[in-house]
Amino acid sequence: MFLIKYLYYLCALINNRGREPHKLIKIMPVKIRLQRHGKKGKPYYWIVAADARSKRDGKYLEKLGAYNPNTNPATVELNVDGAVTWLQNGAQPTDTARAILSYKGVMLKNHLAGGVAKGALTEEQAEAKFNAWLEEKAGKVQAKSDGLSQADAKIKADALAAEKAVNEARIAAATPVVEETTEEAQVEGEAKASNEEE
Repeated sequence: MFLIKYLYYLCALINNRGREPHKLIKIMPVKIRLQRHGKKGKPYYWIVAADARSKRDGKYLEKLGAYNPNTNPATVELNVDGAVTWLQNGAQPTDTARAILSYKGVMLKNHLAGGVAKGALTEEQAEAKFNAWLEEKAGKVQAKSDGLSQADAKIKADALAAEKAVNEARIAAATPVVEETTEEAQVEGEAKASNEEE
């Protein structure tokens, strides 16, 4: 029995490639990562579960959603339940994918599912917490969108006001010259008329 455990330990050391024995790492070959699409300068990403050994834009196991960074705020479409299933099966998200999953609430749902599995929460409590978080997040995104639209409207209004001011200044600079010549012509005409009368 001792010999079998010792052989297992030696195999783990060999597979660990020189790392410390207490840092034995189970590497899952499935990653949740971004797959680039779109054109040059206008990226569009698919969020996929793919084998870690496959190429960046190579074949994937399942498409979980899409991410468009060209809009402000960025557009994310995601299958939350599918992503949670992959996380529970051991898939490791990349840094950017983890940020996107966290933004959409996948990491929270996975955390709550772990609490339900341990018996700390009921399914209804977990669902209520997740829905409350979703409503709060939607409010924040809507507030950001409204703030951006108001800022754009203010910039356009300021530009229009500046353009009107420039136009009025140009018209004011051009108009008095025309009026002075007509007034001078009238004064000269009156002077000539008074001279002729004399």
